[in-house]
Amino acid sequence: MKPRFLSLLTAFILAAGLSACSNDTPQTSSENDINSSSQQQTNAEGFYVDGTKLYDANGNEFIMRGINHAHTWFKNDLDMALEGIENTGANTVRIVLSDGGQWQKDSVEEVKSIVDKCIERKMIAVLEVHDATGIDDIASLEAAADYWVEIKDALIGNEKYVILNIANEWTGTWDSVLWQEGYTKVIPEIRDAGIKNTILVDAGGWGQYGKSIEDSGKAVFESDPLKNTMFAVHMYGTAGKNQNTIKSNLDGVRNQNLCVIVGEFGYTHTDGDVDEEYILKYCQEQGIGYIAWSWKGNGGGVEYLDLADDWLGQGLSSDWGEVVINGKNGIKETSKVCSVFE
Repeated sequence: MKPRFLSLLTAFILAAGLSACSNDTPQTSSENDINSSSQQQTNAEGFYVDGTKLYDANGNEFIMRGINHAHTWFKNDLDMALEGIENTGANTVRIVLSDGGQWQKDSVEEVKSIVDKCIERKMIAVLEVHDATGIDDIASLEAAADYWVEIKDALIGNEKYVILNIANEWTGTWDSVLWQEGYTKVIPEIRDAGIKNTILVDAGGWGQYGKSIEDSGKAVFESDPLKNTMFAVHMYGTAGKNQNTIKSNLDGVRNQNLCVIVGEFGYTHTDGDVDEEYILKYCQEQGIGYIAWSWKGNGGGVEYLDLADDWLGQGLSSDWGEVVINGKNGIKETSKVCSVFE
């Protein structure tokens, strides 16, 4: 998401306008393939993707039910925010970080501390760099990749607990070619540094252009020597506006045999209304992960995207927080703690 704290996302709206042992019961070949792969990778170093599914280090499927937290702008509120998010039952928290390009850089020591605190609370940490949001030049994406290499000590050894979301919503234009060029360049560089965590790549077009993954996700996946990359579509008034659009964005990716989640979503936004109830429903029916935006701290006219009224979450917003956390198909009803914590 482009920073909620700075503007009404005029550029975002414009970009959006331009357009995710034996058994008596017979098994299908695809089921056998999945079971074989899962058995082979049980007790793996960390998370891994197999087709459209994400598996944890124990070989169990993991479906994210999480919340975004804008840490880099609210560093002093981390402990309260993580406690509040933990109390929702979320099994995942996506953490906003900065590589220093636009905001104060989050040091390797800070990131290590964040990861440790997430592990203590039995939540998987999805770490993302926000500075390249909506920027169309590859240099900004390379800066994010360089940052991960710089702080790799916070990642290496935490493959069971940390997923690496390279850059938030890199590219504002709806351009699958540029998106592919950037990610196929930086993913091998990240792997060359010895980073083995599962990689998460946001769609182009401020995260809402799911077709960028449908068009070029295979090439991006194949550029990863470990074949351990998954994808995210962000759903606001463009990608999440109705049932057909939501299904199209998610199914378009899965039809390429790629793993996808809804990495951000709201219930409304400056580019239109969102069918948040259907996002929750369809993700639950299909076993797709979701991470709602965001815990607290939204500003610049989008304060309505706050899930919580206070950092500890003692009060939830009625239109948004109550739906995501306590509603049907919400976090409390559907979230399961990752088996690596059991």
